[in-house]
Amino acid sequence: MAAHPVVSVFGLNGSKLDSTVPLPSVFKAPIRPDVVQFVYKNMAKNNHQPYAVSRHAGEQTSAESWGTGRAVSRIPRVSGGGTHRAGQAAFGNQCRGGRMFAPNKVWRKWHIKTNQNQKRYATVSAVAATGVTSLVTARGHRIEQIQEVPLVVSDDVQGINKTKEAVALLKALNAYADVLKVSSSRNIRAGKGKLRNRRHRQRRGPLVVYTENNGVVRAFRNLPGVELVNVTRLNLLQLAPGGHLGRFVIWTQSAFSALDKVFGTESTPSEQKKDYTLPVSVLSNTDITRVINSDEIQKALKPAGPKRTSRPYAQKKNPLRNTAVKVRLNPYAAAVIRAETTGATKKAKKVTKKASQHASQEFIDSLLAQ
Repeated sequence: MAAHPVVSVFGLNGSKLDSTVPLPSVFKAPIRPDVVQFVYKNMAKNNHQPYAVSRHAGEQTSAESWGTGRAVSRIPRVSGGGTHRAGQAAFGNQCRGGRMFAPNKVWRKWHIKTNQNQKRYATVSAVAATGVTSLVTARGHRIEQIQEVPLVVSDDVQGINKTKEAVALLKALNAYADVLKVSSSRNIRAGKGKLRNRRHRQRRGPLVVYTENNGVVRAFRNLPGVELVNVTRLNLLQLAPGGHLGRFVIWTQSAFSALDKVFGTESTPSEQKKDYTLPVSVLSNTDITRVINSDEIQKALKPAGPKRTSRPYAQKKNPLRNTAVKVRLNPYAAAVIRAETTGATKKAKKVTKKASQHASQEFIDSLLAQ
């Protein structure tokens, strides 16, 4: 997105207006899928509803242990007689009708706290990912016919209050295909969720970001998969549903221009988040292959000619095996190698001399024996 310093603005009829808006700095922030997935998982846990079993479950019986001496286990057994239940083991988690082991309690730690800076980093990454066409397409949104990503519309959109006007706007922007995709994806959930007020499942559609609600929420809220949010309340759960980057976002012009105030820039703090500036990527260009193969890098790596010059060049030989390269990197290595060689030579001469003396002594002993 850094290649597009300005973004076009579209009107209600889908035509490009004369005005443009500069690209906010948040779209140049580093995209970190690992941070987004970590924060999303923690935030999703905060929607858990505590559950537990009854504290009396499995223990509402008059069972007592028979003790020892009857050649049966000491598990509590139901008293009485005349029925199958009499004499059956009770209470234990291994028993039929007994309690569960370590019953669920409502005071379990259901919610997770996440560092504020991590949550802001994840939100910033999610916003930056909405401006990358490949990520939005990979997430499954139907944006093939859209003229530009990010998609910015005029502030007149905030004044519409009829669903048919919202549909007409999406059709004019060629974004209605994403709504149809959501509508056709609606199906019945598998499992017992059907009985628990979540009978249907469906995909996510566009996210409309606005600054003033002059009827826009009422116009879009009945469209399947379409969600709306104020630019000051951007939420990671909406920007990256499921922890997957690339939500299709439709910005109003005022909301798009307000992003620098909401998140700030790399050098200017945010006006809404105290002392917060955007994170800066360690690499300005993450395409390492392109950087290495660039003419500037290759010119510096390769020698100028057959003779070596003072220009640095890439090492192609292993210094642990090549003595010349090792000495070039560590001049003291020559002294170490020389000392090792000298020591080995002296040791070899000493061993040879000792062996020769031993052989001559054996020869003399053999002569005296004869």
